Amino acid sequence: MTNDRNALPKPLENSSIATPPVPATAEAAPTVAIQVEGLHKAFRIPTHRIDSLKERVIRPFAARDYRELEALREISFEIQRGEFFGIVGRNGSGKSTLLKLLASIYRADAGTIRIAGRMAPFIELGVGFNMELTARENVVLNGVMMGLTPEEARGRLDAVLDFSELEEFVDLKLKNYSSGMLVRLAFSVMMQADADVLLIDEVLAVGDAAFQQKCADAFRAMKAEGKTIVLVTHEMSTVERYCHRAMLIDGGRIQHIGDPAEVGRRYLRLNFEHGATVGGAGLPPSEAQDVRVRELWMEDSAGERVEGIEHGEKIRLRAEVEATREVAGLDIGFIIASADGVAVFQFGTLIKRDDGGDELHPGDRVSVSATLANPLVQGRYFVHCGLSREHGGSPALYLHNALDFVVFGGPSGRGIVELEHEVEAIVEGGAG
Repeated sequence: MTNDRNALPKPLENSSIATPPVPATAEAAPTVAIQVEGLHKAFRIPTHRIDSLKERVIRPFAARDYRELEALREISFEIQRGEFFGIVGRNGSGKSTLLKLLASIYRADAGTIRIAGRMAPFIELGVGFNMELTARENVVLNGVMMGLTPEEARGRLDAVLDFSELEEFVDLKLKNYSSGMLVRLAFSVMMQADADVLLIDEVLAVGDAAFQQKCADAFRAMKAEGKTIVLVTHEMSTVERYCHRAMLIDGGRIQHIGDPAEVGRRYLRLNFEHGATVGGAGLPPSEAQDVRVRELWMEDSAGERVEGIEHGEKIRLRAEVEATREVAGLDIGFIIASADGVAVFQFGTLIKRDDGGDELHPGDRVSVSATLANPLVQGRYFVHCGLSREHGGSPALYLHNALDFVVFGGPSGRGIVELEHEVEAIVEGGAG
């Protein structure tokens, strides 16, 4: 494996990844800050752990069996100078392993990593802090660890304290700091890193709302300065707000690389598809005295069963009901509710035979199809299903949370639905 952090050749001429333009920098070359080719990393996981001294004494020569976990497989990509690059993926997808390989914490089994310029990794806020030392001493110590001279580190103390708003506590030992004070100090130290490339793992949401806004402003400034930043996060709004490009990893492989909004949509689809109930498989007891719901599921436009749908795509709900004895005048209804239990919409219909009659005989099966517009915002939703006799009379059956599904893509703001709207504000008159 090659890991060259001082020199970087020109970009690959046959690269399969198209790179959109990023902010221009003063230097003309090299244009690539990070180049990764054919990266592979696997871990040996013991199938049987020896956790006690007693077990080790009793079985001193016991065979150690391992299984191999492939964390990354054939990973290749490039990051341009001055680019804010996001890496996203579900837990266990390999994104943090990739960041640690870039930071030289792990050594790759195969492949090459080339980084141009000075690199500063921030895998976890506060790593390297000594709780027995004061904030002043820790700031200087961390500055030296980042490559500054002691004099340079002391020269940046005021900037760190000003950003963290901890001037009054500079001579207090860190063991007496609250958790909020610690992350504010750690983030402020990170902001003083004099590096060309920053590797950051989930550290944007720190402190209270006011400090989070200060952090956001600082990252916008770093982006404007043309620093190369690699950010690993689960927060899709952060990816879309800051990143020029993003990459989705799943199962140790790159699934998509490109526009942050598209990567966000793919991530949400991938994440939700692994968490929703499949086609009514989780139905609660669904049989009443004279009728039962055999199945309840959702379909896409091609008629395939799905667990989630994209915002704006029509909701296609399907159900199969069976009569177990003679019944007449049966209504079926549905309620779509949010994850918080708020009813969004209720709809239904009277069940009728082809000849216009409404009686059902034992063994009769009814196919129910409903198609709805989908203005729902991102999130999980539930479908309640009910059957009632005699045109809205006594209930025959009610299934709470009979089906759940996820809406991905689209807006992620407050509320439940996105409504078409127009807003206009006009200033009329005035003293000037």
